[in-house]
Amino acid sequence: MRWDNLTEGPTGPAALFGAGAVVTRTIDTPEFRGITFHEVRARSIVNRVPGASRMPFEWTVNPYRGCSHACVYCFARKTHGYLDLDTGVGCDSQIVVKTNAPELLRRELASRRWTGAHIAMGTNVDCYQRAEGRYRLMPGIIEALRDHANPFSILTKGTLILRDLPLLQEAAAVTDVGISVSVGFTDSGLWRTVEPGTPSSAARLNAVRTLTDTGIECGVLMAPVIPFLGDAPEQLRDTVRAIAESGATSVTPLVLHLRPGAREWFTAWLGEHHPHLVERYERMYAGGSYAPTWYQRQITRQVHELAAEFGIGPNGHGAPRRVVTPEPPVPAEPTQLTLL
Repeated sequence: MRWDNLTEGPTGPAALFGAGAVVTRTIDTPEFRGITFHEVRARSIVNRVPGASRMPFEWTVNPYRGCSHACVYCFARKTHGYLDLDTGVGCDSQIVVKTNAPELLRRELASRRWTGAHIAMGTNVDCYQRAEGRYRLMPGIIEALRDHANPFSILTKGTLILRDLPLLQEAAAVTDVGISVSVGFTDSGLWRTVEPGTPSSAARLNAVRTLTDTGIECGVLMAPVIPFLGDAPEQLRDTVRAIAESGATSVTPLVLHLRPGAREWFTAWLGEHHPHLVERYERMYAGGSYAPTWYQRQITRQVHELAAEFGIGPNGHGAPRRVVTPEPPVPAEPTQLTLL
């Protein structure tokens, strides 16, 4: 792997970590079989979002790179190529773990240069993927944010977030905490093939219910809505109904986007499982990474109408006090929040 490209060299200290700090482990237990962990000592943990990004936040923390959720559409696949790791199976099974993330975050939050800006987590890869069950980085991260009363948000598909519920409650007492769970559909057959490493949608929505019942407001990012596979009116209705029944404070639909890296992997999956849809996808995404604006608006309108029917939104629970992923207007060049 290209660890040397990330180490400190003669051009300056721009490294992410040192090559000598990398420890590779293969854990031969049922829950981690086939997964290799690369433990690293990161040089920094709070990352600035590029200025050209349209994300509704400026800073992120990502304790992991690579994700065992193995979502076939995950945009973060491309970043694995920076380490000369395979962006397909390698992204699902070669997990980089920043073992010093909690202590590093505490140090960076204490810096005089830090102004207490909102920090988003789970926007690149899921911080509550299976690796978190072994490495337990998030408790220390949440504790650091709590102790500095620093606002933060978490987007996840992982039900492991419930382990840290007491810490989230403590943090919410002193700062703004936003939680959002990603559930794009409730079709179990679709889930098993496109998100094979994640908890089921039912389990995720049960986590939403637990969070809201204990006073932690939780929205649902209905993402991705997958064209021709998860966008039928009855599928949208079933999903929004289930989200409403979970007690979610909001629902934000986002249509599948296919950036380079993810596009190739998703297209290969599509050719294997749904070859009759390949040409339809080529036409729909001929203009780039995003579905046409008219299609995005159509899905958004349908979901908003269903949300109003089932009592989510301004006429139901009301907008959440701590917004994690506010829905942006669809611009001329469509954008979408990053997924897990």
